This record gives sequence, structure tokens and C-alpha cells, in this order.
Amino acid sequence: MTTDRGAARRTRGAGRRAHADYTGGVYGAMLAASVVIGAGTLGALPRLELVLLLVLTGAVFWLAHVHAQLFGARLAQRTIDRATVLHVCREEWPIVQAAVPPAVAVAVSPLLGLDVQGAVWLALAVAVAEQVGWSVAASLRAGASRGQLAGSAAVNLLLGLLIIAFKFVVKH
Repeated sequence: MTTDRGAARRTRGAGRRAHADYTGGVYGAMLAASVVIGAGTLGALPRLELVLLLVLTGAVFWLAHVHAQLFGARLAQRTIDRATVLHVCREEWPIVQAAVPPAVAVAVSPLLGLDVQGAVWLALAVAVAEQVGWSVAASLRAGASRGQLAGSAAVNLLLGLLIIAFKFVVKH
């Protein structure tokens, strides 16, 4: 009997992973890159402020997405219970997760001997790499061909580079 429950749990977990949606991760990584660009144009910003700005912005956007999903369910006259709220919170959590690697990059940048601008560039590089990583993970999960995988990665890299280009346009 214990084996049956364990197998059922593994099946449910596999089902959740098979239906995982990485949209929030891609979106969150783009959001983090945008925050870094915006903050980087302000000049010398203390690292702690940038770390907090990244994480708090991710959290606020996560809450906004959760609210939008739940509000949409309510408008569609679906029952919103605790399980639904928790499900939506989990589904949208990658938005917050995506803010963490760039924030960590900023936090560890002094250990790498980087000044504040170096920390901004490191965080930006991490956010763009993460954005490409989330898109590759989504493509792999969806069973994409190698060409589709490469296309998804290229599009997300291009979008990340576009955000970097905005840094130059806004700064100069």
C-alpha cells in the first residue's frame, strides 16, 4: 500500500512538471533585466538597494499576476478556493525566482572586485542568460525539435540584447 501511494505521488509530481509553464521565468528574467537597466541609468546605486529593488519588483509583479489570474477566474465564474489561490501562486512563482540570480550577482559582485557599474553589467548578463535558460527549459519541456529549441533561445537572446541596447540609448 505504501508503494501505491508513493507511485501516485511520483505520478502527480511528474504530471505537474510535465505541465510546468516557464512563461513567468522568461518574463521575470526580462523584468529583472529591465530593473537593472533602469537602476543602472540612475548612476551610483548602492548594491543593497539594487538587490532589494530586484527582489521586491519581482514580488510585486508576482502579486499582480496572481491577482490578475484570480480576478480572471472570478470573472469566469469559477470557484476561487484556497487550493486555487495556492495553485496560482505556485504557477506564477517563477517571476520571483527569476529576480534571485541577478540579485545574487549584485550581492557577490564585491567579492569579484567589481564596482557598482560592474555589478550592474554582471546582473544584466545573468538576467539575459537566465531568460535564455528559461526559454530553453520551456522548449525542452514542450518536446521542441533542435531547430525550435535554437529558435527559442535565439529569440530570447535577441530580446535580452535589445534590453541591453536600451541601456546604451537611454544612457547616451
